[in-house]
Amino acid sequence: MFETDRFIEDCRAALSADPGSHRAVREVVARAVADPGAVMRALGEPRRAGVTGLYRAPDLTVLHIVWGPQMTIMPHNHRMWAVIGMVSGREDNIFWRRVPGDPAGRLEAAGAEALSTGDCVPLGRNIIHSVTNPIPRLTSAIHVYGGDFFAAERSEWDPETLAEGRYDVDRAIALFEAANARGPAPASRPA
Repeated sequence: MFETDRFIEDCRAALSADPGSHRAVREVVARAVADPGAVMRALGEPRRAGVTGLYRAPDLTVLHIVWGPQMTIMPHNHRMWAVIGMVSGREDNIFWRRVPGDPAGRLEAAGAEALSTGDCVPLGRNIIHSVTNPIPRLTSAIHVYGGDFFAAERSEWDPETLAEGRYDVDRAIALFEAANARGPAPASRPA
């Protein structure tokens, strides 16, 4: 059985046991999403795209993220490690790297990974990625970050020009609201 408060306590304990690394936290998240139905029951079946803060501290942030149908968010970095645990649906990540010597800080694609219900992956502190929900339903995931996700100075890249700019939390949240404005979509149920 998944309990949000217990999950956060376990993440805090894992961080204390292995400060500065995502390894122990990854194990906590992997255990949780191994039973995605239990997580869904505790968090509630997603009804709309959005970001729900479950826990926020200077050294750890836990979010429940629901991606809208076929929603994409621009390339961005976190400047801290992250662990993504899939509760339902799909999340496709394109990984990017900076073009050496480019004065605008432009990017080029460097790889990709498709995540499905029950998957759990870590992202290193220097990863730059964009995220797409490629399915016509809502996708639900737990994201755990090794820092204060909302206070960190980060970058985002223009999806058309791939030029670097300052990350704008409000613009990112507006993408979730735009996905909701496109209309309701059925939730993606865990397997």
